[in-house]
Amino acid sequence: MRELKSGQDMLDFIRSRRSTRSFKESPVDRALTEMVLEAGRYAPSGGNSQTSHFLVIQDREILDKLAVLVREAFAGMEITEGMYPSMANSIRLSKGGKYVFHYNAPVLILAANRKDYGNSLADISCALENMMLMANALDLGSCWINQLKWLNEDEKLLLLERELGMKEGERVFGALALGWPASGAPVRDPLPRKGNEVTWIG
Repeated sequence: MRELKSGQDMLDFIRSRRSTRSFKESPVDRALTEMVLEAGRYAPSGGNSQTSHFLVIQDREILDKLAVLVREAFAGMEITEGMYPSMANSIRLSKGGKYVFHYNAPVLILAANRKDYGNSLADISCALENMMLMANALDLGSCWINQLKWLNEDEKLLLLERELGMKEGERVFGALALGWPASGAPVRDPLPRKGNEVTWIG
């Protein structure tokens, strides 16, 4: 685990977080997964509502079934002009029949919240960022997964998610692929910033 001693250490640590999209098949020890989840549970939430619901999937059959349902859903869609590039890529790869949205990670954490709660996506975003930073501290690889949010009204996926324990009034607003990086350790070279402009006033 990485030790942080100063604000600069923390900033360097945040800069070193990178997404992992290729994982070993090796399982993640439950104690480590629990630490990642605890980081998410202690994220801020609007009005301290604490309404996020995390479903932790480690069963390979279920992960494979999710991948098939997501692939089928995207394969039935068409790419439109101006579409978000990642969604267009999901559709394109799904039509090719080989798309696995969770990168075959051994752990997939679905982050759900109340469908009718206006801060659902914001709360889930805070939780997922906390979890990705904790994964980095534990030398685990992680990647934010959007696809289940894009498909969170798909009836087949909803049925399976409810079978897994998601409540009737909840929807998935994000997910986290988690596991040991295929490279052996997370890539930590910071990517240069090309956007995220800052304007100072006063």
